[in-house]
Amino acid sequence: MAAVIRDLAEVNAELQVQKERADTVDFKMITFSLGGKDYAVDIMNVKEIAKADKFTYVPNAASFVRGVYNLRGDIIPIVDLRIFFHLPVDKKTDNLENMLILRIEDRVYGTIVDKIDRVVGINSEQIQPPHPIFGDINVKYISGVVEKQGDLFIILDVIRIFTQSEDDKAKPRGQAIQVSSGPAPDDFYPVPPAAEGAADVPAPAYQESDLQFIKESLSALKRFTASPLNDSWVGKRFREWTGTHGGSDIQLKNAAEADEFLQTFPSPSTGTFWDEDYAATFKSVLPDMPSNSIQVWNLGCGKGYETYSLACILKSRYPNGRIKIWANDSDIMAISQAPNMSFDLEDVPEYCREYMTKGKTGHGFSQAIKDSILFEYHDVLNENPLPELDIILGRDLVSFFNEQQQGKILADFSEKLKARGLIVLGTNEELPENEWIPLGKDTVSAFMRA
Repeated sequence: MAAVIRDLAEVNAELQVQKERADTVDFKMITFSLGGKDYAVDIMNVKEIAKADKFTYVPNAASFVRGVYNLRGDIIPIVDLRIFFHLPVDKKTDNLENMLILRIEDRVYGTIVDKIDRVVGINSEQIQPPHPIFGDINVKYISGVVEKQGDLFIILDVIRIFTQSEDDKAKPRGQAIQVSSGPAPDDFYPVPPAAEGAADVPAPAYQESDLQFIKESLSALKRFTASPLNDSWVGKRFREWTGTHGGSDIQLKNAAEADEFLQTFPSPSTGTFWDEDYAATFKSVLPDMPSNSIQVWNLGCGKGYETYSLACILKSRYPNGRIKIWANDSDIMAISQAPNMSFDLEDVPEYCREYMTKGKTGHGFSQAIKDSILFEYHDVLNENPLPELDIILGRDLVSFFNEQQQGKILADFSEKLKARGLIVLGTNEELPENEWIPLGKDTVSAFMRA
């Protein structure tokens, strides 16, 4: 009997380990359909998603090459994966094609699929090797298969598809795609909306261990890391918190309480157009630029409201400047919609309106503003192949990485910033004064290298 109980305990322990593995997400993929089956690609190879209907025909190209497409100034080849894999093509009620824009090494490709579904996160240990049963696609172009909530996804190896080995060159069917293309030019963790009017409240004395517990809870519940970057705000917020919470209530017991603690951390106008006051303050700290070519990196741009605010302010501050903004975020769905958003004019702040034009579905930003912005999916922890930068904008972003990652990100900022360049962080984030000169005012936290 004891042996049976022990065996059951071992089985339960193994099941618990399997469940914990399944709950750990270390691989994200974009899912889509081809010929009635579900497929996926590693999100790290996806630059953005798009819709288009006008491709320029390329004479003598392979049958699966639909042509080339002008993607905001970059001419990229468009490959129809359905034709490449000899799959049936769904009849469409309109001419718009669903496209995954892929970055493979230093090249960019557009690929046409039937339907783009969603982002799915899985544990990479769940991925199984491909099997010849998937006969409608050459197995060598499949990196694995995975089941998620009852759906089976075939994960394509797009690097293999778009990279031709010497052995592949002699094989006529299913050979890797070779078409000309020019070089390619978080999870960020959301924070709750800012609270108004948080006041300093006298607080009773608490032990250092109480503050340390708060820091550890913020890291575990919201991935917020207390560090020299934000210690000033964390200490102030802890004093406020202990003034309104006592005893066991001082501890953060769940994500809702962690959200409450973080209410005053975000910068003004998080997730929206910048309000007039913040925009005016931001403009006032911008320095004179030594060159008309102004290179900007906007991290964690979300749906693009912040980036459009930034572009309009820069255009106003440097009317003769050639402005280029690399706008990055890890939310591929949001960033793919950002280039073509339209708005009701009354929902847009006054300082942006002169840079807008009226279209069929509302007001959009002028071509000059759109041309100055390159929206791209990107994880800031990966390599950032950018030129020397005049401005780096990363509000409320770095605090949501661990200390080692924070150090890596800030070192990357320092390496890419020009000698007299400007870093703008969140309102409650700051850089060490022995290395950086604070230039910010009020709610704008800006720094120049000392």
